[in-house]
Amino acid sequence: MSGSDPVSEIATAVEATAEALIGVLDAARLAQVPAIPPAQLRVLTIVATNRHTNMSRLAEALEVVPSSASRLCDRLEATGLLRRVPDPRDRREVRLLLTTSARRLLDDLHTRRRDALAAVLERMTPAAREELVRALRAFQVATGEDEAAGDLRTA
Repeated sequence: MSGSDPVSEIATAVEATAEALIGVLDAARLAQVPAIPPAQLRVLTIVATNRHTNMSRLAEALEVVPSSASRLCDRLEATGLLRRVPDPRDRREVRLLLTTSARRLLDDLHTRRRDALAAVLERMTPAAREELVRALRAFQVATGEDEAAGDLRTA
């Protein structure tokens, strides 16, 4: 890369690559039947990763007002993907739980995404794949998100 600001040029290349990656992942999401809207998928993902999610924590994680989070939950509950139950620790709180259908949907989506990524990675040389993993590890360390780095170490 040439130019006066190589870091800026690299940032531009990373941004373009991130857009391509998002395109691959989004195509996998859209191929799923039924295709789930991104906001609803985000709710399911948040609930899946935190078993003590209630409406206020969800609204905070989504950075929306509680009424907006509640409407998203209404839609997910209507489609059989989410349940609201009283929190056993505090009956005034409502706990959000994924249904079996939601767990299957998320598992299927993760499989579709991995398959879509694998199809792209197979078009790369083994050396390029190794270089990519090294670069992703370095990027992850630079962000301070070392917890998930274990996932990359096993790649």
